[in-house]
Amino acid sequence: MLKKSLRFLFKLLYRVEVIGLENYYQAGNRVLIVANHCSFLDPPLLAAFLPDEITFAINTHIAQRWWMKPFLGLSTFFPVDPTHPMSLKNLIHHLQQDTKTLIFPEGRITTTGSLMKIYDGTGMVADKSGAMILPIQISGTQYTPFSKLRGIVRLRWFPKITLTILPPTHIEARKELTGKNRRKYSGHVLADLMTEMQFVSSRTRDTIFASLLEARHIHGGKHHVAEDLERVPLSYNALITRTLIIGNALKKITQQNENVGVMLPNSSKTLFVLLGLQYAQRIPAMLNFSTGAAGMISACQTAQVKTVLSSRKFVELAHLEADIAALNQHVKIIYLEDLAQTIALKDKLFGALQGKTARLWYKNDVNPDSSAVVLFTSGSEGTPKGVVLSHANILSNHQQVAARIGFNPKDVVLNFLPMFHSFGFTIGTLLPVLTGMKTFFYPTPLHFSIIPEMAYETGATIMFGTNTFFAAYGKKAHPFDFHTLRYVVAGAEKLQDSTRELWQEKFGIRILEGYGATETAPVAAVNTPMDCKAGTVGRLLPHMEYRLEPVEGIDDAGRLHVRGANIMLGYLLADRAGQLQPTESIYGKGWYDTGDIVHVDDDGFLHIRGRSKRFAKIGGEMVSLTVVEQLAMKAWANAHHAAISLPDAKKGEQIILVTTQKQATLRELTTASVGVAAINLPKKILFIDAIPVMATGKIDYVALTAWVINEKENS
Repeated sequence: MLKKSLRFLFKLLYRVEVIGLENYYQAGNRVLIVANHCSFLDPPLLAAFLPDEITFAINTHIAQRWWMKPFLGLSTFFPVDPTHPMSLKNLIHHLQQDTKTLIFPEGRITTTGSLMKIYDGTGMVADKSGAMILPIQISGTQYTPFSKLRGIVRLRWFPKITLTILPPTHIEARKELTGKNRRKYSGHVLADLMTEMQFVSSRTRDTIFASLLEARHIHGGKHHVAEDLERVPLSYNALITRTLIIGNALKKITQQNENVGVMLPNSSKTLFVLLGLQYAQRIPAMLNFSTGAAGMISACQTAQVKTVLSSRKFVELAHLEADIAALNQHVKIIYLEDLAQTIALKDKLFGALQGKTARLWYKNDVNPDSSAVVLFTSGSEGTPKGVVLSHANILSNHQQVAARIGFNPKDVVLNFLPMFHSFGFTIGTLLPVLTGMKTFFYPTPLHFSIIPEMAYETGATIMFGTNTFFAAYGKKAHPFDFHTLRYVVAGAEKLQDSTRELWQEKFGIRILEGYGATETAPVAAVNTPMDCKAGTVGRLLPHMEYRLEPVEGIDDAGRLHVRGANIMLGYLLADRAGQLQPTESIYGKGWYDTGDIVHVDDDGFLHIRGRSKRFAKIGGEMVSLTVVEQLAMKAWANAHHAAISLPDAKKGEQIILVTTQKQATLRELTTASVGVAAINLPKKILFIDAIPVMATGKIDYVALTAWVINEKENS
């Protein structure tokens, strides 16, 4: 009767929903139930809604608290100390009697809003007892006053609570492991299971605009989520209102599902445009203005972009007049200043009304697997490729990252990565906005002296960037500039040991190195505070699979192929403009061939050995070596050319052009490459009598690289 009464009360107050109850019955009789621990409500909640008599393995100290006494009659309690071997041994014997026992592997209520440390002992209990593991994700109780997140999240008395019961599983015993190694392995498997559980039960089957509305519902309309150099903090209410106003204006000048070019800097106004396009069901195509007019024109042709949104003020400040003039010959340019003139007072009032009532009238009838954005990356044929990411791709990547790294609404992200960069778009911009963090937009990462000052002034707690930028900031910054930072995550290029050591010694900050690509939306692997190994790029995110394609001549590594919810829909290619080419590799549809040679160690950490694709990464930007060769061919058609890349302490890599053209100069190549950005030009040109070739007639890049290195050493 007490259990039924409690269940009725919980349903009445919290609208409790139980998902996956069929998985509970499939688990059998000997079951170890593992759940995340969000609040003091969790034990009575599970006792009320799980069908059978459940034994609760509760921390010895918690079981003695006064507030636990009223609930001890609901179920059987088994006091356990996760740090005491005999206590865990008794729990193993208890489970072997075919009981259903529930334990919180974190051993405590979360104080971060994310998963805490997972004790290895719980994994050992599941391993030694042979019990099935039944994961249960508790969502919603973290927002009640019964959690430990006061001052971190917006608390309310009666939020909706969901219990998600996942399919049962078990730990596959590795007989070759014994003692501490076996215990560590079991705990490792359980920790992965918990992060997988957190991801699977999260909201990823949604659209970006619907997620924006949900974020406001969770964190409150007055919660500040964005700011830029104008220093006007932007609340969810203001953001949604302005998004709707500009979205309604964009509906009048563009077509539904049209790819609309965006050529704008990091700012709150650009955020309005991006979210306005999402609301209006238009697809932003983010133009990389650093590639010059030629690159942008090619991108527009590939994605069939007819209209580009820009700003006169931005074009003037960035000195892009020549580029915009060339681009205007191929597409229609619409300036935000002109668009603003078309928005009347009645439009603003209507948008404000829409913003206040959005949860009532907005119907999310857009397929989460439909296109959400087009980002551009260099193609091996020398023209930009459009990478098409869906709503589900982006939201899945957010939740994958959140399952491994604990963010909260008190965090401030300093976002200086441009929005045309996948890191800057998905992680620097949308991740904070859709998860309740605040993002501060800075227009360029190249102000090496100013950005440390901005981190100090804004109280930034999170920065995402590249080795090139972090190395420069580290040299310029005062030792106290980064005192508020909790996470510094490096990606896009290899993190150099010198950069890692500089930040550790000067600021006491450990840079977490990650790995990914535009095609993976963008994060595929990352080191975390709880799971970090220097010299690696971390472990793959939850809900991702990998395969290593054997590579001739390499024994302990292979070409990495990945599959997961964050993998792109496909490419837009220049020779098939506007036609989506779905993702596929030798392992089938949905698999993405990264082209990187990778070793995966016994703990699951990825060691990048090299790239098989002929690209150079300069300051985090991918540059096709084929493009460099084509530019040389255009300048000197009667000569032979080959481009290679070598390590560079400042930029990550440098491009060397080797040519049979006597007295070839960079100035001559630059003159012949009108509209081409400097990043696509080599750093040095070397003369050679004949380009080495293999028996097949193909250029022998290995021999050529050796020759270049020898020339540099002897010069």
